[in-house]
Amino acid sequence: MDIRKIKKLIELLDESDVEELEIHEGDDSVRISRRREQPAGTHYVSHMAPQHAAPMYAPAPETPGPVDYEAKPAAPKGHTINSPMVGTYYSSPSPTAPEFIAVGQSIKAGDVICIVEAMKMMNQIEADKSGTIVEVLVENGQPVEFDQPLVVIS
Repeated sequence: MDIRKIKKLIELLDESDVEELEIHEGDDSVRISRRREQPAGTHYVSHMAPQHAAPMYAPAPETPGPVDYEAKPAAPKGHTINSPMVGTYYSSPSPTAPEFIAVGQSIKAGDVICIVEAMKMMNQIEADKSGTIVEVLVENGQPVEFDQPLVVIS
């Protein structure tokens, strides 16, 4: 996209009450937004990146409201076993097999508690501490992130 077009878009945004503008032209796209809450004045942000499969002149996505940081879920009470990798959580070795663990079950350090599939490799996750399963924090087939708590034991 031509820089002159971008400058013209910024001027149009400045002259109007529009907060954000996003335009797609072929493989090019530009998003220009204004942040009024900044005391230093108007600040423009523009991004140019190829966008595929996006409709031309699509409406700008709604911006989320303010985040309430006090509404975070409480940390689980007890020892958590976290995922050592990004992947997909499986609670049993196959769809017809029983689950590795259940709430209330006693486990020993080294027992397999689940499988995390990463890049078509099935990785058995073992308990690093003995105890009783208090809570399973992930559902079968759910994607998990690195260091995401999977299970709480006491």
